[in-house]
Amino acid sequence: MPVAARRLPSWAWVTGLTAGAIVVVGALTVQAEKGPHPTASAARPSPSAAAGATPASSASATPTAAPVPDGSGTGRRIVYSLGQRRVWLVDADDEARRTFTVWPGTVDPAPGSYTVSLRKDATTGSDGVEIEHIIYFSARSGVNIAFSNAVDGSSPPPASGAQTGGIRMPKADGSALWAFGATGTNVRVVE
Repeated sequence: MPVAARRLPSWAWVTGLTAGAIVVVGALTVQAEKGPHPTASAARPSPSAAAGATPASSASATPTAAPVPDGSGTGRRIVYSLGQRRVWLVDADDEARRTFTVWPGTVDPAPGSYTVSLRKDATTGSDGVEIEHIIYFSARSGVNIAFSNAVDGSSPPPASGAQTGGIRMPKADGSALWAFGATGTNVRVVE
């Protein structure tokens, strides 16, 4: 004997379609967060950015606030100043496309020329913080030195006696550096 088919009420269909749309939008948002952000590389450092200032997003900046240090090389490169705790992303025309302050680890790289040797999407830092956009370029005293940013965007806590080589930055700056610093990119460390 055939069984009569039951119809789902319209509210069940609407609820199901709405839930599906929310899942799709969420998945697309996660993908967009991990993808390149073209406007990030066009940002300039702010005039209020000063040496020793705490890192902040530099979305509305101008390169005149912190000129690229003399003796930092020529051509497309990443410049890192130990004294200023600042990074510059310099294009092939020797123009700073972005600059921002950073939080250095306890082990500094020696001044000199390096190249980006390895890139890693994400891992856990030696301080236990989840980090992303890791760009390795040096090692010193058995400690790997790399640029990175915390996944949650936080600043690192003060080091508690551990040797750390992570040079941390705000999340937006980490995304810009990740887009700029392909393997083989020159890195110049200056005093």
